[in-house]
Amino acid sequence: MQTIMIVEDDPVIREELTFLLENENYQVLTVSDFETVPEQVCRARPDLVLLDLGLPARDGLSLCSAIRETAPIIVVTSRTSTLDELRALKSGSDDYVTKPYNIPVLLARIKAVLRRNSGENAEPDVLKAAGLQLSLSKGVLSANGQTAELTRNELKILSHLMTHAGEIVSRAELIEVLWDSQIYIDDNTLSVNMTRLRNKLEEMGMPDVIKTRRGMGYQL
Repeated sequence: MQTIMIVEDDPVIREELTFLLENENYQVLTVSDFETVPEQVCRARPDLVLLDLGLPARDGLSLCSAIRETAPIIVVTSRTSTLDELRALKSGSDDYVTKPYNIPVLLARIKAVLRRNSGENAEPDVLKAAGLQLSLSKGVLSANGQTAELTRNELKILSHLMTHAGEIVSRAELIEVLWDSQIYIDDNTLSVNMTRLRNKLEEMGMPDVIKTRRGMGYQL
């Protein structure tokens, strides 16, 4: 079970985050002594720290710098300026979420940072499945002796389907994959990208390689 430490001085938000994360099967640690945050992080070695910037005793930006080598950090703050976000990222934050946060988006950001830091997203450079060959570094798809260049969205969609070949992949899962890559996408945008990808596959003589499983998602 992965451990997330919450460094937040507002008790209402702290309790809300605790409830939310425990429902997602994370182990949650909370901080109440804000003068010894680096020491607590060092002792606990959490998989992720959710850090507010407006804390008593010590500024959140200095805490970012102090704990960046110990644990990944997502800043969760009411500060909405681009300058604050830039400072947080330069201080060592892995991501920046503003309050009031959208819960599904926050959870997707959390999963993304945890995956990146655990190495779960490590992929080979070339994927092969269902008669397709995909170069991740070049963004080039090969099939039937033909090649096609894919957009960033098309590349992420197809690579996820190829790494889960034979499985049914839901639309919600594909949207989350794209969120993980910091790509803004909604359900309509996914449909547009899927249509473009299928058109390219049809031009390569692979019109039915991505199957729609009605009410469930897609299958390669």
